[in-house]
Amino acid sequence: MIIGGAAGFAFGGPIGGLLGAAAGIAVERGFSPTKATEDADASRRVAFTVAVIALSAKMAKADGVVTHDEISAFRQRVHIPQTEVSQVGKFWDLARQTPDGFESYAKQVAKLFDERAPILEQLLDLLFHIARSDGAVTPPEAKYLSTVAEIFGFSETDFARLMALHGEAGPTPYEVLGVDRDIGDADLRSRWRDLVRANHPDKLIAEGMPEEFIKVATDKLAKINAAYDSIARQRGLG
Repeated sequence: MIIGGAAGFAFGGPIGGLLGAAAGIAVERGFSPTKATEDADASRRVAFTVAVIALSAKMAKADGVVTHDEISAFRQRVHIPQTEVSQVGKFWDLARQTPDGFESYAKQVAKLFDERAPILEQLLDLLFHIARSDGAVTPPEAKYLSTVAEIFGFSETDFARLMALHGEAGPTPYEVLGVDRDIGDADLRSRWRDLVRANHPDKLIAEGMPEEFIKVATDKLAKINAAYDSIARQRGLG
C-alpha cells in the first residue's frame, strides 16, 4: 500500500521524512513526484495515506496517552489488509516519535486538495472518531482538531458543526446536513444532493482517497442519507 506505492516517487517535508525513516528510501526537499504527470494521482494517494496515519497517530497522542481504544478506532474506520498491518504499525509508531509536529503533516496534505475539500472533511471525521473513542473530546484533543481544521481551510462555524456531529449527545439531522431548521424543502433537497455528490466514495477515491479508507466515506454518506430521510419524513416529503 505505502512502500510499494512510493517506489519511484520522491517526497520531501514530514511525509518524505516518515517514508524515509520507515523504508530508507531517498527523499528530497519540498513535495514533488519524480514520475510523469499521469502518475500524479498515485503520488497523491501515497502522500495522503502517510499523512492520515501520521495525523491519526498524533491525534491519539494529543492528550498525552495513547489508548487501545484509540488504536482500535483507527482500525474500525480504516481497512488494513492483513499483509499491511505490520507496515502500517511501523508508520504509526514512527509518527508518534518523530519531532515533526502534527501541523506540518496537516499543512503538507492540505496542499494536495482545495480548501474545505470533502476529502479533508473525511479525514477530520476520522480524527474526531479517534478522539471520541476513549470518552469525551478533551481540551488538548479539541485544540488539535481545531488547528487541523483551520489548516484545512474550515471556518469556526464549520468546526462548530463538526463538533456537534461528534458531540456526546449526537447531532440532529439538520446539523448533519449543515442547514438551519427553517430551510425550504427545495433548498433542503438541493443541499442533500450536493452533499451526496461531494461525499460519494467513488468521487473521493477519484480525488485521491486510497481504497483502504473507503469505510470512512461510506459511514459519512450513510449519515447524510439518514439525516435527509429523517427530515423528509417529518415534513411529509415524498
